[in-house]
Amino acid sequence: MQSARHPENAIVPLNLPPVSPRITRGADGVVRVFDPLRGRSVALTPEEWVRQHFAAYLTGALGYPRELTANEVSLRLNGTLRRCDTVVFTREGLRPLVIAEYKAPDIPISQRVFDQIARYNLVHRAPCLMVSNGLAHYCCLLNPPAATDPYRFLPALPSYAELLRLVNDGGLPDTGR
Repeated sequence: MQSARHPENAIVPLNLPPVSPRITRGADGVVRVFDPLRGRSVALTPEEWVRQHFAAYLTGALGYPRELTANEVSLRLNGTLRRCDTVVFTREGLRPLVIAEYKAPDIPISQRVFDQIARYNLVHRAPCLMVSNGLAHYCCLLNPPAATDPYRFLPALPSYAELLRLVNDGGLPDTGR
């Protein structure tokens, strides 16, 4: 993990709309950014920079409800505590609708990243997975079990309204959403 003492490692231009996060340096020298979804300041790392921009894009331009969106959501996988970077929940039953995984801008999106989020989804069973390093963004939907390909990649990140339409009307597996 890159040091939060050197924000120049984290603050880089991204392929996301700009945001103006509140950045502070603590007495300990650690640079922190305020996360409005968590309601507290956290160490500013390159991955956190991506998380703040991506979450702001989801809840701003794409219309995902802020009250249903959470950062750093814990889960237990094979007896080990893990964290999903961002989870968007359904209004009914607060079940996961979207799981998002972020990497620092200098980390390429690879099959390993998709394998990681797929493992997390064994627990959450969300119909939509998103992956971003701030420069490249991917979104895939789970296909019905009888489909030849378990995932369907979308050409762009959907708005919240579009995603609900795809999940409710798109022939995706019935996950109670």
